Amino acid sequence: MLAATWKCGSRTFDLSRPLVMGICNVTPDSFSDGGDHDSFDEAVAYALKMVEEGADIIDVGGESTRPGSAEVSVEEETRRVVPVISALAGRGIAVSVDTRHAPVARAALDAGACIINDISGFRDEAMREVAQGSDAGLVIMHMLGTPEHMQDDPHYDDVVSEVEDSLVRMARRLEAQGVERDRICLDPGVGFGKLAEHNAALLLATERFANAGYPFMVAVSRKSFIGLRSGLDVPKERDLASALCAAAACADGARVARVHNVALTREVLATSRRALVALGSNQANPVEQLDDALEALRKTQGVWVSRVSTYVTSEPAYLAEQDEFVNAVAQVQTTLGPRKLLDALHAIEDSQGRVRETPNGPRTIDLDIVDYEGIESSQDELVLPHPRALERDFVVTPLLEIAPGYVLADGTPVTRANVTVGKVTGQASFLSLS
Repeated sequence: MLAATWKCGSRTFDLSRPLVMGICNVTPDSFSDGGDHDSFDEAVAYALKMVEEGADIIDVGGESTRPGSAEVSVEEETRRVVPVISALAGRGIAVSVDTRHAPVARAALDAGACIINDISGFRDEAMREVAQGSDAGLVIMHMLGTPEHMQDDPHYDDVVSEVEDSLVRMARRLEAQGVERDRICLDPGVGFGKLAEHNAALLLATERFANAGYPFMVAVSRKSFIGLRSGLDVPKERDLASALCAAAACADGARVARVHNVALTREVLATSRRALVALGSNQANPVEQLDDALEALRKTQGVWVSRVSTYVTSEPAYLAEQDEFVNAVAQVQTTLGPRKLLDALHAIEDSQGRVRETPNGPRTIDLDIVDYEGIESSQDELVLPHPRALERDFVVTPLLEIAPGYVLADGTPVTRANVTVGKVTGQASFLSLS
């Protein structure tokens, strides 16, 4: 069951809509904005700007925890963050301190912070004592090891189960020490001791984490995982992709989005929509064609690919005399309207040599919008939901894999009741990494 509120000191946040936590790094060396606002005046001004843009909470940090970073002394970290926290809290702003050091957390609470965001997940008994002796909200984040070495060789047998077990065990430990359950928020620590496949698995499990009953945080802003998926090498260019990823997680139950770009995140949370895209190919190497199409879709501005089904093989539909197909369905979060999204899909088809000569005939790649959240359309060039989707096994089977119980925008539940064509015959030899 999703948490309804988050108690942080004298504040109780309503979680009926996602909260936006703006990042204010008072550091010279953070991975994407180190030195941008590391003086007192610059940090306060930047934080106030984020509040104007819609930040519910300002997360103030005085130590870079990027992979390979060295620990900062408690004295230096305290010097950086306490004046900024005091100034912001004095203006009535909800402030979180991003620290793994108990003395810094204690000083931050004394200065008016109402949340402790601990990347080390309250493993330190001294930090648990600070939590126990306060009424602050707590963010328990999962991290493997320390920032200096966390990316050396991270390994999990089952990353979702192991991270979930670690977070819930610590939450219960804090509760046993007298911390109220409704003060605790969980963060799986995307990028902290995880490889790309670990991060992807954790994001796919957002609904599972959120239903643990604690507020759940998505903290992906500008991280290397976002860059890898979107093809954007410069961290500051990843804001739209970051916001779309956060919006997808919030649609799955995340209630707090920790971000660098507050204004854009607010906009994307309000305006982006989910869509389902069907992919199919039976020319050249079909698996490679689907791979290439997904890679292009991931690099499309305004699109975040949040889920991809298993690749399946299927019998040809409508025109029997042709090779079998490889098919999949992808779920995307997008700021593109249906028509612009369709244009983007056509551009991908064209780039892969799609020739539109024989209706339902062989094709290098075929990309269709199956459904677009909240939109019904009867235009000749774009009918939504796709009028033939539910008769096609090669759509229904992968769709139900990634979205069990899915209901189309026109209110029609997706079932196998009307499947008549394109029978799925098996699993393709390659599984797509979602």
